Amino acid sequence: MNRENPQSLDRILESAVVSSWTDLMHDIQTGLIHIEYGFAPAGTLDYLKIWSSIARGHWLLACEYWMSASPFHGTGVRFDNGYESDGLAHILEFVMQHQDSFVLPANLGRQGLLQIATPTQEESAAGAASVDEAFGRAGSMVAEPALA
Repeated sequence: MNRENPQSLDRILESAVVSSWTDLMHDIQTGLIHIEYGFAPAGTLDYLKIWSSIARGHWLLACEYWMSASPFHGTGVRFDNGYESDGLAHILEFVMQHQDSFVLPANLGRQGLLQIATPTQEESAAGAASVDEAFGRAGSMVAEPALA
């Protein structure tokens, strides 16, 4: 990934989940994960929710991230239903705080939904590489001096 060809939001979210698959699936061999996200009126990503299904048709909220607080939730990442992943929490914090590093969907007024099936070993490795690349890209942009 480079500055001229940044990753899409959907791709980095999928990579985050794939690289954290074992934490989200509790050692179950197969399952599905849904990622739901929505935008604030200003066009920035406001929230995302990750749902896990280890039994057909039975979805559990694994975690959510909110950029703004409300009477119903605080800001930041929160895990639910016995799920926990420091790695995923770190990746989500990074993605939400560096939204401008990713290509957002064209229609920001809609709610996004991704469905991810059990990844292969190759997909897991590619997801981890994608996350590493995104972190490296953001780090290099911060390290670059500002143009006068």
